[in-house]
Amino acid sequence: MSSSSDQRTIHFVSLGCPKNRVDSEVMLGVAERAGYRHVEQAAQASVIVVNTCGFIDAAKKESIDTILELSSYKDSGSCHKLVVSGCLSQRYPDDLANDLPEVDHFLGSSDMLKLDDVLRGDAQRMLVGNPADWVVTASDPRRISTRGRSAYVKLAEGCNRSCSFCVIPEMRGKQRSRRTDDIVQEVEQLVRQGVLEVNLVSQDTIAYGRDLADGSHLADAVRRIADVPGLRWARVFYLYPEKMTDDLIDLIGTHPKVVPYIDMPLQHAADGMLRRMKRGHGGARLRELVLRLRARIPGLFFRTAFIVGHPGETEQEFEELCEFVRFAEFDRVGVFQYSDEESAHSSTLPDKVEPRMIAARAKKLMSIQRRISKKKNRALVGQELDVLVEGVSEDSELVMMGRHAGQAPEIDGCVYLSGGSAVPGEFRRVRITQASDYDLVGELEDDSAEAAPLPPVLMPIAHRASDGRRVLRTYR
Repeated sequence: MSSSSDQRTIHFVSLGCPKNRVDSEVMLGVAERAGYRHVEQAAQASVIVVNTCGFIDAAKKESIDTILELSSYKDSGSCHKLVVSGCLSQRYPDDLANDLPEVDHFLGSSDMLKLDDVLRGDAQRMLVGNPADWVVTASDPRRISTRGRSAYVKLAEGCNRSCSFCVIPEMRGKQRSRRTDDIVQEVEQLVRQGVLEVNLVSQDTIAYGRDLADGSHLADAVRRIADVPGLRWARVFYLYPEKMTDDLIDLIGTHPKVVPYIDMPLQHAADGMLRRMKRGHGGARLRELVLRLRARIPGLFFRTAFIVGHPGETEQEFEELCEFVRFAEFDRVGVFQYSDEESAHSSTLPDKVEPRMIAARAKKLMSIQRRISKKKNRALVGQELDVLVEGVSEDSELVMMGRHAGQAPEIDGCVYLSGGSAVPGEFRRVRITQASDYDLVGELEDDSAEAAPLPPVLMPIAHRASDGRRVLRTYR
């Protein structure tokens, strides 16, 4: 490949979770350090990188489809190298190498920095290493790709749990927590770059620090992060329901920069299902925890996720789950349809649920939650909320959008803005005027002279959910 600067272009597609997105941003930083210019159009790229997800069947299919789609640019575009990284190549390196001759290099889930070798032109085709070899540090190059002065920050990598349906420890290795000082250093760097909101992620965030010998724990780490001067919002993701300490609950409930937002994938609520899933607790404990969090965190926004159709799930157990969702009235719920993963314990269990039944249960549970979400959103009409302006809406270039504290980036919907002017990356006071199942419309209460007036906004008919595929863009 020519080394001329006009041909040193790179395009990224990041699939799956926000943790993958951080990995993609590190590779983007590696590429920029190597002199590559990031482009948003695959047809313009001399190097294309697909960072894959391999968590469930649907994610694996999307990863393969994306690789095959982008491989066409080796013939029709300027692409000379197609690179596949992430969980799918970590899990199936030999199979992918045999089945995808179009791919020039494979990197695993902990091989982000090896992209430098690929770009120098002296790398082997197979670069998949030990998944426990790496966790991001503040000294790693990174280019943020989220909008509205927001960034995801990894607290740890890997997972020590043994949930029966999950293969993440196989793909990501055992828990490796970052030193708190290193995380704080990265947040300070991000704030200097203009970041105002950090979203703290890992595979099992509640377990942060347990593998460190210095006594680090989550509440102290989050407090130190939130205290970084210039930061406005800190949000914590992927909290496991056990060991929610009083210190952590009080921090989320009282710290002015820690938003009252809980993301806690509960997976089920029936005792029998929780045992089969090896979750380590029962439904009564979950009910107690929901009540405890609601009572002690004013204005709590509660997000969770469930799996329907796991082997052995009876109709009665599914109805217990439905009743739990009605009881808890979560603000947001994600519903996953179970699929066998060949190396997961759940795949060996008897009493499989028919796929059509799984789909029907998912539809019913989402129908229940949709009504709850709409009620929750309608309760916000008339209230004034602080909104972080993200920029132009994906639905219309004439409409600006942002998020309030209960809306995580690219996950929870948005607030469409009307009645004034707004600039991406600023916080504005907004009075909510309309609500749908997932999105809101709000009128700017104070004006800004830095942008043209916004047109009136009509509520979209339906919220357009993300399909998980993200073409990385750069905003700062």
